[in-house]
Amino acid sequence: MDFQAFVNDIQTNRWNVFGAEVYQGGKLLHHFGDTTSHRHPIYSATKTVTSIAAGMAQDEGHIDLNRCILDYLPEIAVSAMPDAQRNAYRPITLKRLMTMSVAGYPFRAEGASWLAAALSYPLKDTQQRVFDYSNIPAYLVGVAVARAVDESLESYLERKLFRPLGIVHPITAHCPDGYFYGASGMELTVHDLSQIGLMLMHSGEYAGQRILSESYVRQATAVQQMNREGGYGYFLWKYRNGFSINGKWKQKCYVLPKEGLVITYLAHIEEDCPELKESMEKHILG
Repeated sequence: MDFQAFVNDIQTNRWNVFGAEVYQGGKLLHHFGDTTSHRHPIYSATKTVTSIAAGMAQDEGHIDLNRCILDYLPEIAVSAMPDAQRNAYRPITLKRLMTMSVAGYPFRAEGASWLAAALSYPLKDTQQRVFDYSNIPAYLVGVAVARAVDESLESYLERKLFRPLGIVHPITAHCPDGYFYGASGMELTVHDLSQIGLMLMHSGEYAGQRILSESYVRQATAVQQMNREGGYGYFLWKYRNGFSINGKWKQKCYVLPKEGLVITYLAHIEEDCPELKESMEKHILG
């Protein structure tokens, strides 16, 4: 492993990387840049936090991922749906949404009520399982979990995840209806995201405390739906023999349990930049 060579590539190419960390065997081996002082948007890496919330809620018996999403949404929103739309939603479980295996959603919900908009989009064949990436599934799952645990998702996550991991009141985003967005809008430090990766690498344990059940972590990090990137779990991406937490502008946490490695970096690079990942793989993974 040559972490300094990775840092040299970042600096030579002027890639807009805020900070990076490498852990092995649970210990911090290397770090670069700002990893603890400033929070940065993590975009779709927020979806993994929503997955963790769903897993904790299932572990506690609040939800069943195999049940229809409509069973957990506000009754007033469900009753406002036309009969045909409600029937179309019957095969859509929380698990289907968490694996992005429902086709037909636009990328995000808009308007005065994101919940009403999300439930109004016509979905042609909800029995068919096909990978179709959108922010709406994570948003709906977040609403469902908040309803199931009977508190705001921020409050639930604060008690059950953030505080045990030493993450201090992360910035979050809300929809016009007041629900946690679930798909994006969270800001964390590099170190914060690493702690989430470490907890998942250790099968749901962190500093001797059980956060998630082993069975949920195993399912969430396994390939549940194939796609061109190699597979998708519960708002997590398959990566080599492990998995990754991904945000859209190169926000990454790679977790390789067999090697005991967690590699995290937060950046803001809007253009395609495969060289950053290639440099990480060359110099850190060898």
